[in-house]
Amino acid sequence: MTQSSLAHDTAQGSPVRLRAVSAAGQPEVTPALQELYRGFERELLVPLWTEIGDLMPAHPRSRAVPHVWRWERLRELAAQAGELVPVGRGGERRAIALANPSLGGRPFATPTLWAAVQYLMPGEDAPEHRHTQHAFRFVVEGEGVWTVVGGDPVAMRRGDFLPQAGWNWHAHHNATAAPMAWIDGLDIPFQYVTEAQFFEFGRDEIGDAERATPDRSRSERLWGHPGLRPVSATATGPGSPLLAYRWEHTDRALNDQLALEAEGFGAMVEPGHAAVRFSDPATGADVLPTLRAEMHRIARDAETACVQETGSSVYQVFDGSGRVTVGDRSWTVTRGDLFAVPSWQSLSVRSEAGATDSDSGALDLFRFSDSPVFEALGLGRTQVEGTTR
Repeated sequence: MTQSSLAHDTAQGSPVRLRAVSAAGQPEVTPALQELYRGFERELLVPLWTEIGDLMPAHPRSRAVPHVWRWERLRELAAQAGELVPVGRGGERRAIALANPSLGGRPFATPTLWAAVQYLMPGEDAPEHRHTQHAFRFVVEGEGVWTVVGGDPVAMRRGDFLPQAGWNWHAHHNATAAPMAWIDGLDIPFQYVTEAQFFEFGRDEIGDAERATPDRSRSERLWGHPGLRPVSATATGPGSPLLAYRWEHTDRALNDQLALEAEGFGAMVEPGHAAVRFSDPATGADVLPTLRAEMHRIARDAETACVQETGSSVYQVFDGSGRVTVGDRSWTVTRGDLFAVPSWQSLSVRSEAGATDSDSGALDLFRFSDSPVFEALGLGRTQVEGTTR
């Protein structure tokens, strides 16, 4: 094959397709320009002047869209899966991922965040494995499952947040006679697009000692004391060494913020809006290198300021009810509902919670986001009611 025919074949099969258009800022459409573009296609080249509006927009334009998933329906479908789908090698987990409607059917809640409902039947075990993806579990209702991380059994109960840094061996077991559902959050889409992921199977069954059901895990006994770091502890790798952040502590912290506000002290994000961030007790940083987790409590009839942020978030209603507006979409949400907030889409929330639908009388929202990634890269930006920081 001659060099000229090879070049012709390459051009015919090139994935690059360029079209000369008459538009402001574009060169005059001439036969010479058309031939230049065919040359670019043959050599797999793309000129910036044809792509700048897509590659460098004035502000982020996420491929994801705002969307809400209803907990009642998710739980029903998870229960059906519990009857039909086994847990074991192959599928590994009975986890059902949220798929953002604009991401082509991929199991991604946003372009960087995975959120899924996991369901374990009575007496079932989810076998051991590990992966580089950073993960957590958050429990909106129920109890009875223990997650076993590095041989340490950790109880899972309503309101508990359980982080787990990547490449740690972990399994689950349900020690009760009732099924249990919870949400998983991971950075699967981020590691997928950056081609950084690893996965490894562990043991098919955990040992008898790991089937214990202690009230407090070893990690809590060592690390779960506010403001106190064990002197004997050394660096444990990326991510928090504390494997469970208990609801009783989160609830008390949020209540104290509201009480301080009522007493005239500045302790809130904004009027009527308390919030805490889960942090690594060894470093004070986020609990996971790529994921941030927070709990927000919004007093009845309070409304948050309209906020836009680079990076995306997924929220779950822990308690109460309210009205959520993301971009140009609004929904009424209740306990368990999940919703996605894409990058640079505005978010505001109005609490409509009360004594009949909330233990605290307020709207409680669990949030996780990819903020640590954006901040580490110097790409974090927040705009609150027209003020950018």
